[in-house]
Amino acid sequence: MIDPLFVSAFIMGLIGSGHCIAMCGGIASSLQLATDKTRPLQYSIAYNIGRAGSYMLAGALVAGISSHFATQSHWFALILAFLSGLFMILVGLYIMRLGASLQWLESLGKTLVWQHLVKLNRFIMPINSLPKAMAYGALWGWLPCGLVYSALTWAMTSNTALDGALVMLFFALGTFPAMLSIGMGAQVLHKVLNHPWARIALGSVLIWYGIYLLIIATDKMLH
Repeated sequence: MIDPLFVSAFIMGLIGSGHCIAMCGGIASSLQLATDKTRPLQYSIAYNIGRAGSYMLAGALVAGISSHFATQSHWFALILAFLSGLFMILVGLYIMRLGASLQWLESLGKTLVWQHLVKLNRFIMPINSLPKAMAYGALWGWLPCGLVYSALTWAMTSNTALDGALVMLFFALGTFPAMLSIGMGAQVLHKVLNHPWARIALGSVLIWYGIYLLIIATDKMLH
């Protein structure tokens, strides 16, 4: 039976994919201009596989480290549970565009990680092969993104590095439909997911789920 956490991660990726389009849609579209025009789908799939690979690596790293400390401290595990719920609420507000709730986190990621990794881009361009497309996706998988960082807080609550990687895999799979549609030049999904009412509805789902996670964490703390 699939772990409910994996299902939740998939749904989070699916709901938040409108944000993925805004963040990475231009990258996916430009990929089509730099590749073999006869194989656009293959290049899009390769790009997104590379992106998912980076997510899984990040998930394995944070889960491996956090699980070690969580086994040593009950309070550390509770803090992770609270962070998971809190970030879910912040993602909901972010998707609803009610505030810059996660921009500070993206700025931090840009300063600490992205400004160094982006320099590797010159070794990949031009994208004229499937391995290069996959490498391009793997590189851009580290693009500072509040949605991804929030998914990583879920991965941090995992018991093992493998579980953390699987959480991020399911999250990535949830973003695949939107990202592949952009890669193929479809704009309908983009308009639907970024419609104000759609953002409010989808963001509300995440906010209520975040509240639910906080209630569970509070119950564990009291008992």
